[in-house]
Amino acid sequence: MRDAFHDELDAIGQSLVDMSQLASAAMLRATKAILEADLSVAEEVISEDERIDALHHDLDTRILNLMARQQPVAGDLRTLVASIRMSSDIERMGDLAHHVAKLARMRFPACAVPPELVFIIQEMGEVAQRIVLKTTGVITSRDTLAAVELEKDDDEMDKLHRKLFEILLDSNWAYGIETAIDMTLLGRYYERYADHAVSVARRVYFLVTGTYSSDFI
Repeated sequence: MRDAFHDELDAIGQSLVDMSQLASAAMLRATKAILEADLSVAEEVISEDERIDALHHDLDTRILNLMARQQPVAGDLRTLVASIRMSSDIERMGDLAHHVAKLARMRFPACAVPPELVFIIQEMGEVAQRIVLKTTGVITSRDTLAAVELEKDDDEMDKLHRKLFEILLDSNWAYGIETAIDMTLLGRYYERYADHAVSVARRVYFLVTGTYSSDFI
């Protein structure tokens, strides 16, 4: 029975990796949709979000059933509790990619991003990809040092977010209130996406050590 239980724990870990990979692909494609005004890609991201949601609900159900059947303690219980929280974080990451794609669709056929902001949104997309790929690796390896290092990547996202606001608040802003609101929301989507990815890494650290690192701010 213990072998079967640990097989189920391994399967839960793989499901988290699968969800993380889907969230990564979703934001990658959502960034393409928003920067290139690509409606077909935006629609794909929007429809694929249901797949992440379904995996999230299925995973939570499996974890709760396992907890009820096995009544785990100590490290096994910590793994299950951390996993259910990671599942929620990753599902939210998928939602944020979905929001980016919906903004691209709403402004189609125009490009939602003004030319002056393309470079910042592109960088935010690249940082988001770097963070989520590292997060996926942390879920697999349970490398606590790699988990802590993700905080540095999140700092880079925060800097880009602040830079975006500086441009939006500049007196020379020429694109009106509606576009400023769009860009405020877009910057928030990327910033929160990165925050949720770091939250996953934080939970992996807790899963392995039983404590939260002071390196996570």
